[in-house]
Amino acid sequence: MDDQQLLRYSRHILLDEIDIDGQSRLLQAHALVIGAGGLGSPAAMYLASAGVGRITLVDHDSVDLTNLQRQIMHTTARVGQPKVESGREALQQINPGVQVLALAERVEGQRLRALVADADVVLDCSDNFATRHAVNAACVAAGVPLVSGAAIRFDGQVSVFDSRQEAAPCYACLFPPEREFEEVQCSTMGVFSPLVGIIGTVQAAEAIKLLAGIGRSLAGRLLILDAREMEWTSIAVGRDRQCKVCGQRHPSRA
Repeated sequence: MDDQQLLRYSRHILLDEIDIDGQSRLLQAHALVIGAGGLGSPAAMYLASAGVGRITLVDHDSVDLTNLQRQIMHTTARVGQPKVESGREALQQINPGVQVLALAERVEGQRLRALVADADVVLDCSDNFATRHAVNAACVAAGVPLVSGAAIRFDGQVSVFDSRQEAAPCYACLFPPEREFEEVQCSTMGVFSPLVGIIGTVQAAEAIKLLAGIGRSLAGRLLILDAREMEWTSIAVGRDRQCKVCGQRHPSRA
């Protein structure tokens, strides 16, 4: 690190758990953020401010006026722009030393698998089950840890699915793809503005911990937030050995 980086990240370096070695790992890391909306905004902004060296933003949507109530990475002046372009501008204003790749597309199939395999951590900030299952399957196949978040109305949840850990579940263990779950959207159900900030920030914290190699992750635990009462509930989640996604997996990364 040069003198400017030592100064910029000095409050991280002062933490014994991070120090120069941990900050160096962050600078060399690559985070893939799927979704540049309510969850992706705070998540990506904290990844950039923390010095994660490469951030890939993926979102096919454009900034809409209705997004601005909660999607803090975007501004009124950037309404109509692709969210990833708006996001890249915001992140580079926060930290010009971070390399941001903006992909204004709906990634799936081999394209998604290649992006996941190139990342050190994946943050699922999407808003639908189909994308969550596709991202989870790609993470299991590549052995890349997944930080998953969701928020609607006043209810949020966040967890880590780390297929490098033999006993850790994947997203499909918790939400089997063959089961039907009600798909709810902010556009019809509404969402409490700070809720996405809280959940997205926890996602960033978990991703940074994974990249720096510190603390205990949320693997095997699901955190649920009731923002009306501001009460957190932690639920232990076990791996389903019959899971169609991870049931036969073997850890592929140390």
